[in-house]
Amino acid sequence: MIRVLLTHLFIFYIMPNLIVLIGPTGVGKTELSLRLAEYFNTDIISADSRQLYADLKIGTAAPTAQQLARVQHHLVGTLQLTDYYSAAKYEEEVLHILRELFQTKDTVILTGGSMMYVDAICKGIDDIPTIDEETRTMMLEKYHEEGLEKLCAELKLMDPEYYKIVDLKNYKRVVHALEICYMTGRTYTSYRTQQKKDRPFHIVKVGLIRDREELYDRINQRVDIMMNEGLLDEAKQYFDLRELNSLNTVGYKEIFNYLDGTWELPFAIEKIKQNSRIYSRKQMTWFKRDNQIQWFHPDQEKEILEYCSRMINKTI
Repeated sequence: MIRVLLTHLFIFYIMPNLIVLIGPTGVGKTELSLRLAEYFNTDIISADSRQLYADLKIGTAAPTAQQLARVQHHLVGTLQLTDYYSAAKYEEEVLHILRELFQTKDTVILTGGSMMYVDAICKGIDDIPTIDEETRTMMLEKYHEEGLEKLCAELKLMDPEYYKIVDLKNYKRVVHALEICYMTGRTYTSYRTQQKKDRPFHIVKVGLIRDREELYDRINQRVDIMMNEGLLDEAKQYFDLRELNSLNTVGYKEIFNYLDGTWELPFAIEKIKQNSRIYSRKQMTWFKRDNQIQWFHPDQEKEILEYCSRMINKTI
């Protein structure tokens, strides 16, 4: 009787596992995530902030129909271009999906390169209020009418602490901080507690890395493939919507500059490659700060499977 009771208690305290597969753009996360999911007989949750949008298939290197058929994916192609979304909303949705999946699965895969989204799940983000439509519209109008420089000066007065650390060239962050100030009457800084949240699951972080030359070659080749697959035509469809935040991303911004006559097409393509390489460096800088990530070359599939299995077994 005691043995049975202890066994039930033991099972009760076993935590499910979230394998977080991360790395820079173009490193090879998609195929490996599929193979991991097949090995563990589980689902994949995307941590790519642009693959959420149903209309952005080519420029975001979204999973193909064949790949989606191999493994059940979540949060791929679930939004329209005009939908508002945030890291806080992502955290809420993923935690809900995980609660559902962990009822029947002991392991789930989360993969992508959007740093804020990965952190939202692994660490949690501050409970910052959702901006209402009136405030959002007002601040966008102020940005377009007054410009970023004036908004920065306003932020310096309203939240000097955040002004000291924010990237003043990133209009989205400046505007968002001011939205909080206007809507709540409090500083954005007052909401930024940055306390790590406890999660009811065990997190195993696997990072994929390649030599810089190898990675850059892959990025350049991927851009060429995107162009051959129809990135130009995809961007043309949404040229009139180019001011949307969902389209403010590498691949589309450069093509829009070609479509409006600012750049020649070969130059725009080279800029996509260059900006993709720059973004990959930003991703690696962000991820390298996390000493819980175990790094592998994507070809080390056997070692990755062994590592994940070992870390999962540690929790049992």
